[in-house]
Order: sequence, then structure tokens, then C-alpha cells
Amino acid sequence: MPCDAGPCDAGELIRRAAALIFDVDGTLAETEELHRQAFNLAFVRRGLDWHWDRAVYKELLRVTGGKERMRAYHARLGIAPPLSDMDIAELHRIKTAHYAELVETGCCPLRPGVTDQLAAARARGQRLAIATTTSHGNIDALLSRALGKRWAGDFDAIVAGDDVPHKKPAPDVYLEILARLKLDASDCVAIEDSANGLIAASRAGIPVLITRSMFFGDDDFTAAQVVLDDLSELGAAQQKIEKQPHAQ
Repeated sequence: MPCDAGPCDAGELIRRAAALIFDVDGTLAETEELHRQAFNLAFVRRGLDWHWDRAVYKELLRVTGGKERMRAYHARLGIAPPLSDMDIAELHRIKTAHYAELVETGCCPLRPGVTDQLAAARARGQRLAIATTTSHGNIDALLSRALGKRWAGDFDAIVAGDDVPHKKPAPDVYLEILARLKLDASDCVAIEDSANGLIAASRAGIPVLITRSMFFGDDDFTAAQVVLDDLSELGAAQQKIEKQPHAQ
């Protein structure tokens, strides 16, 4: 399917999949702004004169992983010596705690259509998985608030950035998901929001559905099967498909 395929094509792609594999940040929820705020709070707390505005953060998002992002920013400043692994880890710990506090306020709901698609997938007997660069703590903070404390029971596999040697755009998280699900790449659909996510899933051979997000809406999604604004576009399309005589 071409990348400009519409909701009906997307609905068919989703319906035929044995498993749906979701990215988290920007895909399940517009979390990146909260991450940005949490980084800035951590910098203040540690006495750093760093401040990432939206333009700077959008650029830094090309580097996957929070620890890696901080290292890249420090290298850009040209300040020697580099921050130690211990300093980076402590900054990241503080940032993660601030992120959880922000999420707990309820200011970051799941994106339109996400809850409905999760429920529809379960009703169809499809398997669900998560393949993300973010940490397990961040995933739990978001989904415990959005789906309840037992959210993880609905997912057959959850692979985070620190579970694999290389983060997106490397395919590692997706290859690990396929191994855990014991499924072929062609039997799955990856739902992503960024070019790095698209590249990672494509390198693993998995078809990709893109939902445009705040920070990555202008990425190149030429290689995607389908590009939508959000998953709410799938609702009417799937109802139409399921009413067709051949639908099971």
C-alpha cells in the first residue's frame, strides 16, 4: 500500500494483523512535551544552566534515548570533560521521577482512537505488544494512569530501549518483539509516529502505520504503508470493513 493510503486501507491492514506493536512516546500519547519539561526540571535541580526549548528539543529528538540525548547536547556545547556515566544516570533518574509526577496529574491522556483500537484488537483476538525507546518506568507511569494498574496484562510482549543493545532506528526492539511473539514480521503491524520508528520497524520487515505527532509530523514517511493524523480515523473505516460480506 502507498504511504498516502486512506483509513479504509489502514483498517484492512490492522484487521488482518496477528499482532499490533505500538511505540509509546508520540504514538500512544503526546508525551514528548512532558519529557521536555521533565528534563528541564532535572537540569535545574542539578544546578545546570541548560534549558531545552521546543526547537532545541525537536532537534535533539533525532537522538533516541534520554541518556544519549543528554550526552549529545553536552557534546554540542563543547564543554570538557564529558559528563560521567554516573552523572548522566543521576540526571536521568531525576528526570524520570519528574516525568512520572507530571503524568500523574492527568495532563497527558492517550491520543484519539488509541483506547478504542486497543479494545477492538482484544475483541478480535489480536495480540498486543510495545516496542519503544523509552524506559519501563516511563511506560508504566503513562499506562498505569491511562489504562489502570494492571495494564501490562493486556500486552503479550513489552520491549524497552534498555532491553536491547541498540535503540531505534536500529531494528533491535522489533526483532526482540518478533522473537518473543514467535511471529513473522509480515504477520504484524507496527504503529509509530517518527521517522526513526519507521526505519526501525522497516528494517525488521514489519509493515508500518504512522500517526503524525506534535514533534515528528513533518518527518519523511514515504516508506510507511499508511499515514494518518491519529487512530480515530480507523473507527468508521473498520466498521465499514467488518460489515462487508467477506469479513469474519
